[in-house]
Amino acid sequence: MPRPLGELEDAVMTRVWQWNRPVTVREVLEDLQQERSIAYTTVMTVMDNLHQKGWVRREAEGRAYRYTAVSTRAAYSAALMNEAWSTSDNPAAALVAFFGMMSSEQREALRAAVQLVQGDDAPAAAETRADTDERRGEPGR
Repeated sequence: MPRPLGELEDAVMTRVWQWNRPVTVREVLEDLQQERSIAYTTVMTVMDNLHQKGWVRREAEGRAYRYTAVSTRAAYSAALMNEAWSTSDNPAAALVAFFGMMSSEQREALRAAVQLVQGDDAPAAAETRADTDERRGEPGR
């Protein structure tokens, strides 16, 4: 499980993920400087730390490096959610509370994601379960 990114690490990774191409320290620095005062060496150190932690890979280009994300922001978010859920002493209650915090758009995205993971045969599988339950005299689920 990845540790949550720090505030500056997240700001750097956000750019790497959004740009979705190899980036230099200079490019990230110039973009960050639109929001805050920050030194080149600070961004270079953060990007080196992200490389050491396995968040980015780098390739030498002249005297500089080009950095590329190792995984997606979605994968990072999923790992954080999984870690939070799996460390709960009551995972079912944690999920219920989490779902209760979701907007209707988020719940619809969740439904679509579950259908995607289950595959196209999920509705057929649910109908088969219901048919089996009825034959056993059990109420549907």
